[in-house]
Amino acid sequence: MSIPALPFSKTRRLGDTLYLSGELGFDADGRVTGDVQSQTRLALSRIAETLKAQGLDLSKVISCTCYLTDAADFAAFNAAYSEFFSDPLPVRTTVISGLALPEARVEITVIADLS
Repeated sequence: MSIPALPFSKTRRLGDTLYLSGELGFDADGRVTGDVQSQTRLALSRIAETLKAQGLDLSKVISCTCYLTDAADFAAFNAAYSEFFSDPLPVRTTVISGLALPEARVEITVIADLS
């Protein structure tokens, strides 16, 4: 199964800022499976790949917006999320909400500094 083409851009540049669309924890087969920690790691790995294609890495992320489907996943999500960032940590907003794919437990979008 491949990830479907959707009607939005994966990235957009504005001045010294790069905006990334929300990323789900798709595996290599285009499926979203597993617990919140595995989905978080996959989503952040995909974000890191997108940033790398732009000549950036996760240290350039200044802001994250994270969507969880279950408040009970918050601690497990934080444990996986913290593996990817170091000081200075990006600012973050975490929202508990439904997602477009019923099997998705997390979606993450970031803003990165291009300077």
